[in-house]
Amino acid sequence: MNFDLRLPIGILFTAYGLILTVFGAFTNGSDIYKKSLGDNINLQWGILLLVFGLFMLGLAMRARRK
Repeated sequence: MNFDLRLPIGILFTAYGLILTVFGAFTNGSDIYKKSLGDNINLQWGILLLVFGLFMLGLAMRARRK
């Protein structure tokens, strides 16, 4: 059985990270960030999720080549 769990996890986190990054970029400087002391939490977490998702996809692709 050749099921690698890193592939669906990577796809999921990459998709969520992309959505949050785009939303955070379009709402930059909005009033919704007053509660988070002016930090654009959506953009920060979106980038973090995107990096993690791409890392998992990279690991899955590397394992598939071997």
